[in-house]
Amino acid sequence: MTDHHTKVRSALDACKPGFSLPKAFYNDADLFEADIEAVFYREWLFVGPECEIPNAGDYVTLTVHEAPIIVLRDHEGEVRAFHNSCRHRGSRLCDKARGHTGRLVCPYHQWTYELTGELISTRYMGETFDAGQFPLKPVHVTSVEGLLYICLADTPPDIERFRAEITPYIRPHAPRRTKIVHESVIVEDANWKLVIENNRECYHCAGNHPELLVSLVEMALPNDARFGDEFRLMEEKARDWDALGLPHAPVDGGTEFRCIRLPFREGAKSMTLDGELASKKLLGELTEPDLGSVRAFRIPNNWHHVLSEMTIHFRVLPLGPNRSEVRTTWCVHEDAIEGWDYDVKHLSHVWIETNDQDKRLAEENQRGTRSPAYEPGPYSEVSEFMILNFLDWYKDALDAWLSGASAQQQAAE
Repeated sequence: MTDHHTKVRSALDACKPGFSLPKAFYNDADLFEADIEAVFYREWLFVGPECEIPNAGDYVTLTVHEAPIIVLRDHEGEVRAFHNSCRHRGSRLCDKARGHTGRLVCPYHQWTYELTGELISTRYMGETFDAGQFPLKPVHVTSVEGLLYICLADTPPDIERFRAEITPYIRPHAPRRTKIVHESVIVEDANWKLVIENNRECYHCAGNHPELLVSLVEMALPNDARFGDEFRLMEEKARDWDALGLPHAPVDGGTEFRCIRLPFREGAKSMTLDGELASKKLLGELTEPDLGSVRAFRIPNNWHHVLSEMTIHFRVLPLGPNRSEVRTTWCVHEDAIEGWDYDVKHLSHVWIETNDQDKRLAEENQRGTRSPAYEPGPYSEVSEFMILNFLDWYKDALDAWLSGASAQQQAAE
């Protein structure tokens, strides 16, 4: 095992169950590189809503650490993903966040690829050159009921259980028949795990998110009787949703994912500052405006709120040991009309404010973990159990990566 792996193993061995991670996990460059190799280059990562590429030739790009990726819809309507790197000398093919093209043409030397990845045109490469040996390198991609995921691993982990469990919750909301009407991309000076940890609890909500708490019920489970009236509301809404045939009970996603439908506060129908609907046109064929929100989370980089009239999607990408990018997209019915059905400011205000508040919290958390006085503290098993689940999964992922590296070294020897 290399010195790098030994360092990661030592850091893992120093972790105390039920406590936050040692400071190296939030600050150390070697630990960050381990996160990339063990997590972001191996797991399914959320890209964005499929409605972002509705037509043949539409594409979006993202960069996972040092891996630029293109996700597109080909001429047959199939969603594909490729490494955004020309097979000639490696130049990026697309430098825009999104666009439309009939073919992928490298701006450097004009090598040209079909949307299937096939190399179809070059210049001055000689008679012996075999274009068939140089297609774009593919990336695994799948759509989970309109949510696009990619995986950079040669053999991706199973995603079918996640697909099977969450599809009944989000299918009635028809996310493929939506359109993005607002987007926010912010950079937080915080380790990606601190961004995820902050999202995995609402322990901090009462003191920091006044706009969000106009609608959001803090309870994370339907049997959490600590919340009195909200608990009663959950029982009432559960009966309504049963009558509509809408699933709502928490799914058993282990430490890998979570999905549940929870009500809003009494009188609120949406995540807006006044609790009123963000769009008059409901999603899919829905007719009931008060459906609470389907809250879905999947390791390692995404969470979602699926409402009666809009969907909100969140994606986290690591930029460095103490920098992360958070992208939020708001979607409404594909036929909704701005100014008539919805107002962008009304629709997005709550989460713009909440994201800004969470950015400040995560950055202050990051600054605090650098302190020479920092030492891991205990999580609340009542209010922070979802962080405990996330960190159990994370530590298992690092452990599996280290075990694989050790096995490879022994085989080489």
